[in-house]
Amino acid sequence: MKFGILVNEGPYQHQASDSAYQFTKAALEKGHEIFRVFFYHDGVNNATRLTVPPRDDRNIVDRWSELAKQHNLDLVVCIAAAQRRGLLDENEAKRQGKDANNIAEGFRISGLGQLIEAGIQSERLVVFGD
Repeated sequence: MKFGILVNEGPYQHQASDSAYQFTKAALEKGHEIFRVFFYHDGVNNATRLTVPPRDDRNIVDRWSELAKQHNLDLVVCIAAAQRRGLLDENEAKRQGKDANNIAEGFRISGLGQLIEAGIQSERLVVFGD
C-alpha cells in the first residue's frame, strides 16, 4: 500500500510525531511505500536542526532525518507554517534577508500543493495530530 503521512504536531509537546515516525518506520519495514511525509502547523518544528534534546531523551528530528536517508523519503515542510515559526532553509533565509537557516538534513520546504499531491497519489493519507 502507498501511504501519505501528515504530521500536525511538534516533536516534544505531543505524541503525534512519535506515532507518525513509528507508523512510517513500521510501514516501510512491512514493504509498504511512503509517498511523502508532510509537516504542517506545529509539525514543522520536527524539521529544525537546532533541536538539542537531553542525552537520555530521543532525538525525533534526527530520527526523521535518518529514516529519510535510509529510505529516500520525501520530508516536506509547509512553507507558510515554517516561516511563521522561524524555520528557514538556505533559499528562504536569503529571500527573507535572514543571516541563517535551520532546516535539518533530509527535509525540504514547499507549499500545500505537496500535501494535495500526497493525498491524490497515496492510497491512504494518515493524519497524526489535530
